Amino acid sequence: MDILQALGQGFASAITLPHLAWALAGVTLGTAVGVLPGIGPALTVALLLPVTFNLEPTSAFIMFAGIYSGAMYGGSTTSILLNTPGESASIVTAIDGHMMARQGRGASALTTAAIGSFVAGTLATLALTFFAPVLASFALRFGPAEYFALTVLAFTTVSVLLGTSAVRGLFSLFLGLALGLIGIDQLTGEARLSFGIPQLLDGIDVVILVIGLFAVGETLYQAWRHGRDEVEVVTLHDFTGMSREDWKRSWKPWLRGTAIGFPLGVLPCGGAVIPTFLSYMVEKRLSDHPEQFGHGAIEGVAGPEAANNAAAAGVLVPLLTLGLPSSATAAIMLAAFQQYGLQPGPLLFSSRPDLVWTLIASLYIGNAMLLVLNLPLAGVWARVMLVPRRLLFGVIMVLASLGAYSLNRSVLDLVLLYVVGAVGCAMRVRDIPLVPAVIGLILGPLSEQQFRRAVAISEGDVSVFLTRPISAALLFLALTVLVAPRLLERLIRRRTQAG
Repeated sequence: MDILQALGQGFASAITLPHLAWALAGVTLGTAVGVLPGIGPALTVALLLPVTFNLEPTSAFIMFAGIYSGAMYGGSTTSILLNTPGESASIVTAIDGHMMARQGRGASALTTAAIGSFVAGTLATLALTFFAPVLASFALRFGPAEYFALTVLAFTTVSVLLGTSAVRGLFSLFLGLALGLIGIDQLTGEARLSFGIPQLLDGIDVVILVIGLFAVGETLYQAWRHGRDEVEVVTLHDFTGMSREDWKRSWKPWLRGTAIGFPLGVLPCGGAVIPTFLSYMVEKRLSDHPEQFGHGAIEGVAGPEAANNAAAAGVLVPLLTLGLPSSATAAIMLAAFQQYGLQPGPLLFSSRPDLVWTLIASLYIGNAMLLVLNLPLAGVWARVMLVPRRLLFGVIMVLASLGAYSLNRSVLDLVLLYVVGAVGCAMRVRDIPLVPAVIGLILGPLSEQQFRRAVAISEGDVSVFLTRPISAALLFLALTVLVAPRLLERLIRRRTQAG
C-alpha cells in the first residue's frame, strides 16, 4: 500500500469523534503528568494498563501516545517554573529555562519550548511516516539468529547507556532476565523457578512488574526523598510570548534539535536524554553569545526541547518496526501491545495496518492539540504543580493496588506488587536504572526462544550467529557499546595523566 494512501486512511480513522476524544484525553493527562514533579509518562501508562484491558487497542494506543507526547511538553513547564524536571530528558531545559523565569522571561521560555516541541514533533512524525515502513520491510529479512542478535543489542545499549555505570545497568538487566525465566518453559513444558506456587506457573505478569517498579517504587522513592519539600514556583504574571529577537534566536535551534533528536531516538541509545544534552552542547558551540548559556540563553531551551520531542517520535520507530523498546515508556507500551496479543515488528504493518497508521496520524493531531493546550494555558498548568504531594502519592498507591488486583483478583499479585515496589525503591536509592529490568523481563523469553530456534535450525552450530551478516553486525555493535565506554574512559584518563 502506498504510504500517503495508508496515512490518508489513518487520518480518516483518527479524526473520528471517539479517537479524537482519546487523543485529547491522552495529551491533557500527559501534560498534567509532565507538569507534576517526579511523575512521568512511564508511571502513568503503567497505571493505566489494567484500566485499558477492555478498551479497543487502537484507542488505547492513541491515548498512550498522547500521554507520552504530552509529558514531554509538560516536563518543560516544571523545569522552567520550578527548576524540577519531571522527566530526565527535561534536565537540560532547567539550566537556562529556570534562569529565564527568574529574570521575568518565563513566558518566552515556555513559548519557545511549546513551539519548538510542536515543530520538532511534527517534523519527526513526518520522518517516522516515511522511514518506519522502509525499516519494517528490511526487518522482514530477519530470521531467529538476527532477532536474537537484535535483543542482545537492545540489552547492552539500554543497560550501558541508561545507567550511571555498566555494572548497575547489567545488574538491573539480569534481574529482569531472571524474572522472565519464572513459569513453564514454552519448549519443554517444564516448570522453572515457580517454587511450587501454582500462580507462578504462568510467570510474573509484566504489568505487575511495570506498576511495581514505576508506580509503587517511584512513589515510595519520591515520598521518601521529596515528600516534605516545599514547592517554590516562579510566578507567571502574564503570558506575553516571544519577542522578535527570541524568534530569530530560536528557529535554527528548533531545526537543529530535530535533526539531532530523531536519529538518536531511532537508535537504541536510551531515548531522549542523550539528544537533549548533545543539542545543548551544539547550541552553545554555535551561539554568538556562549557566555549567556547557564544564565538564561533562549537557545538552551529551544534546542533541547526540540531534540526531546523529536527523540520521542524516533523511539516509536524501533518499537513499531522491530519490537525494540529504547526508553521506559516504550518498554511499557511494548507490554501493552503484548497485553492485546500483538507483537510489534515488521509483520505489524501488514497484520494491523489500521492500528499503525491511525496511531501515526494521531501523532500529528496530538501535536496540534498540545500546542493549543500549552500556549494559552501555561498559567493553569503552573497551578497544577501546587497539588499536595501527599494527596498525589496516596492516589497513585491506591490506583496501583486496584490495577494490580484487577488483573487476576489475586492477593499474590498484591504481594508481588509491593515486593517489586520495595525493590524498585531500593534500586532508585542505589541509582540502579529500572528500564533494563523491564526490558529483560519482556524481551528475555523472546531472546531465549529465538536463540534455541536458531541453534535447532543450524543443528547445534552456534557459529550461525557469526556467519549470517546481519546477525554478526548486530552482535559487533553490541560488543562495541559494551566495550567502547571503558576504552574511551581509559583513553581520557591517560591523556589527563599525561597532561
